[in-house]
Amino acid sequence: MLDILLTPIRAFRMRYIPLLLIYFSYGSSVFIAIAENFWVKETLDMSALDLAELAVWLGVPWTVKMIFGQMVDSINIFGSNRKSYVYIGAMLITISSLMMIAVVGDYAIVEDFSKKVVYIFASVIAVVGFVMQDVVADTMTTEVIDKNQSPEKINQELASIQVLARLSLGFAIFITGWVGGELADVFKDNREVVFKIALFIPFLSILGVTLVRLNPVAISPINKQVLFGGLIFAVFIVLMGYNDVAYSQEIIFVIFLAVVLYLLSGLISDLDASTIRHIKMAMIIIFVYRAMPSVGAGLSWWQIDILGFDESFFAKLSAIGGAIALAGMWLVAKFIIKRDIAQVLIFLTIIGTLLSMPIMAMYYDIHTLLGFDARTIALVNTAMASPFDYIAQVLMLTLVAIYAPEGKKGTWFALMASLMNIALTAGSLFTKYLNQIFTISREVSVDGVITTAQNYTELGSLLWVVIIVGFVVPIVTIIKYNPNKA
Repeated sequence: MLDILLTPIRAFRMRYIPLLLIYFSYGSSVFIAIAENFWVKETLDMSALDLAELAVWLGVPWTVKMIFGQMVDSINIFGSNRKSYVYIGAMLITISSLMMIAVVGDYAIVEDFSKKVVYIFASVIAVVGFVMQDVVADTMTTEVIDKNQSPEKINQELASIQVLARLSLGFAIFITGWVGGELADVFKDNREVVFKIALFIPFLSILGVTLVRLNPVAISPINKQVLFGGLIFAVFIVLMGYNDVAYSQEIIFVIFLAVVLYLLSGLISDLDASTIRHIKMAMIIIFVYRAMPSVGAGLSWWQIDILGFDESFFAKLSAIGGAIALAGMWLVAKFIIKRDIAQVLIFLTIIGTLLSMPIMAMYYDIHTLLGFDARTIALVNTAMASPFDYIAQVLMLTLVAIYAPEGKKGTWFALMASLMNIALTAGSLFTKYLNQIFTISREVSVDGVITTAQNYTELGSLLWVVIIVGFVVPIVTIIKYNPNKA
């Protein structure tokens, strides 16, 4: 047991600290989540369907990561093809924070603009900033290692860095999610204060990238197919969204999935056939696992309106979830890279399904019949579910890091991450469709007149569909495409 507890400590190196700060900065993005959720619910006239559609658009920058990956590999900005991109990302996150401060605080500078428009624009800018930083951070995980080792030792260090990066991310989610939620409760009548404090997030990434020391990296020739193809597609996405083309999200999803698969196939074409087959089968099952739909914003609205959960309680849920996830990652650090991907994902699917049952039981008021408080059920359920969200991601990132080709690491990480984020986009689309079928709404009033009535009657049916689909589809796919059978 002591050996397990000491594994992350033994793997730690001082040279990792600046890089881990960048991951901590990304994890700190949850600091404003609770304040933002309550502000949106109380201020903006956005339905659960509207928010599900916005989630799809906010996923787009993550799916075009190959543009940034190619730039990181091949284009210097101000003499750097690493650090300058993190600085630019920090600047975008800062601008987004300032916009949110202005719109939440009703500043005169934004009074002529729709709050909904400002919120959406600020959200998009922040996502782009985090995407840029994420691409560089993932790339740098392969450049802080000690090259004077055997290939086996290098692979072990690559895996160790991925685990430490997730631990840093998890610790940030734990501490900043909790503190941010408590502050959202304290400043519920002055929410702009939370967004002002959130300016520490870009500062952390600036500090980390300023101090980080990397192995020398040669500039690679520009892959015009990746860079210009990605840029053309990005412009295509903007035009589709701006002109409000029917089924624009679906069209973008299908085309971009085809583009990424094509580019990824070309990038790994020089690997041996067995490795390619293993990677492709692993990607299929992880894609499907990550593409499962969620309930959407209606679930948190129901918890607020019906169960009476407030900002402080959501802060406690965030803290417990983050702490347990952190502890779980720590405990499995020694074994995580040795597990079979298919077995892990089957286990995660079963556990995830079982842990969905308490929420279902609360919807049907079974907890009251059994004499349990809803908050107690939510706390226990969060504590039990927390560790399992990170495991598959760490396994995949380790695989990506091991096979990262020299001179193409930025593009490699970005394309692999793009495929994973396309899966999340698929999940967001499924969530949108389900919210079209099952209508959920919270009460909305304008000038004291109720314009939208509260309606959670179809939430139970939505929960059942999400749970059943989230169990059956991944299990069938995992059994069929187990990479160990390749």
